[in-house]
Amino acid sequence: MAQKNKLQKFAELNTFKNVYQNPFHENPILTDHTGEQIDMKGQWHKHFGNKNPITLELACGGGEYTLAMGKDYPNRNFIGIDIKGNRIWKGARVALAEGQDNVAFLRSRIEFIEHFFEKGEVQEIWITFADPQLKKARKRLTSPIFLDRYRKFLAEDNLMHLKTDSPVLYEYTLEVIEEQKLELLYENSDIYAQPLVYPELRFKTFYEKMHLEDKRTIKYIQYKL
Repeated sequence: MAQKNKLQKFAELNTFKNVYQNPFHENPILTDHTGEQIDMKGQWHKHFGNKNPITLELACGGGEYTLAMGKDYPNRNFIGIDIKGNRIWKGARVALAEGQDNVAFLRSRIEFIEHFFEKGEVQEIWITFADPQLKKARKRLTSPIFLDRYRKFLAEDNLMHLKTDSPVLYEYTLEVIEEQKLELLYENSDIYAQPLVYPELRFKTFYEKMHLEDKRTIKYIQYKL
């Protein structure tokens, strides 16, 4: 039954107008809801029908953060990115049902991300509870190799956000910021120990709720590339 439901979700996902997919996983090629190949690099304003600033949520899962920010900031555009189609299905379905036209989803390996956005097309990136990759630092979404990918499409006046329960990813990211002499704007190893500095931090993903139940502390870093 679970497999049948999963296949049904994938079939529905293929019809969602707010989802673009990389079906091949080995080549940076996207298809739209018609199944046609489409080049979205530099073209996201056409999807949204405006030129409002774009924020990405990497490893978005069910898109809880993407959806919440889309509601709070209707004059911005938000794109959730994840490789798991059954996760993206959840967020994309909600966005369509609730008429959140400023929210879209991209199903792809994040290693391909620079192929889907033009230089200066994105203003902001959120990394929310991504896999800390304890054995492979180069695969961490805040590693130098990923930062170089983001630089290819981030606007000059950009913002990076990391929200995590992992002390390893938190400390590692601070080390990368120091080594690369990046501009650190804010960091906190326990954001709920005092009133939240930024309203966006109140949003909680599925995984954050689990971590809080396990009494883990939630950490946050804001910086610029």
